[in-house]
Amino acid sequence: MKHGRNPNTSARPFQFGNDPDGGFGWAIVDGSTPGAPTIPGGAEDAVHLPLPVVAREALSILEGTDGEGWCVGGFVRDALLGREIHDVDVATNLPWTVVRSAFQKAGWKTIETGAAHGTITVIRDGEPLEITTYRCDGTYSDGRHPDRVTPAATIEEDLLRRDFTVNALAYHPERGLIDPFGGIADLEAGIIRCVGDPLTRFSEDALRILRACRFASQLGFSLDGATFDAMMASKHLLRKVSGERVYRELERFICGDYVRDALMTCVDVLAFVLPELVAMKDCPQVTKYHIYDVLEHTAWAVQHTPPTPITRWAALFHDMGKPAAAFFEVRDGEEVEHFYGHPWISEQLACGIMHRLPFPAWLRRDVPVLVRVHDDVIPANGRAVRRALGRLGGRPEMFEALCDLKRADALAQAPFCAPRAELAEELRRLMREVLAADEAFSVKQLALDGRDIMALGVPAGPEVGRILDACLDGVIDGEVPNEPEALRAFARSLA
Repeated sequence: MKHGRNPNTSARPFQFGNDPDGGFGWAIVDGSTPGAPTIPGGAEDAVHLPLPVVAREALSILEGTDGEGWCVGGFVRDALLGREIHDVDVATNLPWTVVRSAFQKAGWKTIETGAAHGTITVIRDGEPLEITTYRCDGTYSDGRHPDRVTPAATIEEDLLRRDFTVNALAYHPERGLIDPFGGIADLEAGIIRCVGDPLTRFSEDALRILRACRFASQLGFSLDGATFDAMMASKHLLRKVSGERVYRELERFICGDYVRDALMTCVDVLAFVLPELVAMKDCPQVTKYHIYDVLEHTAWAVQHTPPTPITRWAALFHDMGKPAAAFFEVRDGEEVEHFYGHPWISEQLACGIMHRLPFPAWLRRDVPVLVRVHDDVIPANGRAVRRALGRLGGRPEMFEALCDLKRADALAQAPFCAPRAELAEELRRLMREVLAADEAFSVKQLALDGRDIMALGVPAGPEVGRILDACLDGVIDGEVPNEPEALRAFARSLA
């Protein structure tokens, strides 16, 4: 199996620093892997990463207590890649009790978030920072937490317990970078590789399998062959991982910038937690509208949607029912495949997944609706748009999401279907015109309500709702103006 970026995607080439030759404009200090790119020099040659003030001050407090501190993990990786910086984690040789005392003395708030494993959170001006004592992890009986931890003597020993080489980097604003396992070379090559033996890494915490998939999706990196093989061999361990942790990683995966490539590469791994993907793989679409099988069409559709949970999940699920709905008929001497009813099956599969994993209630409410209506034909006129808005509960944000899904679906089909993407944008424009004109598209916008209907002698119950729906249809179709008297007369004729 080949692992790497698809040349047809927009994955950008990777380059460090300002060296036009793509070289490294800094020093990599003690601990570099032999053969890794290195520039001789001292601290004055070291790279200067955009370290937040709170982290810089924390390092000063640690060093003022005769300790040592390094910024580690995702901050270093993302800073080197020029990505947006989020949390900064710090590793130190000081025991957590000493760290707590030092920061309390400096006036910082401290929280013992993980004291059993040597971690304490320090807070200044509302900005939290996790500080962890150098440690070596013991065995992981529960597949998540080490049974016990022991202090490590050096930052290099601490980095040894990290999951991937690109995360096993340490940075100090004066001392530069530490890279014991070739993480910088893997950053430059765009590779996700385990630190040490990948089977051991995944047996310690199986969630790392999904983290590897997630980094492939977020960074556009390929998976090292040995790492991928270990992911396949270890995926059964994901049964030990809580649904909450699985869901969080899957959502980060699905919202990645390079999700198309990652989904095609990682599908056999992801199938352990999303077995519904299996039927989509290699399921052909023998129709002029498609050039990909169901899985690849879905991967492209996900890629073409905005990176928000509602649109990405809806795109992943929208054609999941096609393998079950597929049948062939002979037309003009040729076999043609159909998938009648697949949105209904897709909706059922989506609901099953979203209850099996702890999706938030709002996604369980909205995503299946989008899956169910994604294939609905909506002519490009105001009347049809108002009706569609009504079917979506009168919620413009749901109509926007439906337009996003329809556009992505069209772009993932045969090239001649691309104009359907323009139709989706036209529907979006018409919806905004409807909103600007304050035209009625839901019962709540009518100039009468259920009490008015009952005042006409209609008993409370389903008949009231039926008449209100008929009034809305009359307004949308232009049969009656949205005015109280005209609507009462119209309703009276229906009672």
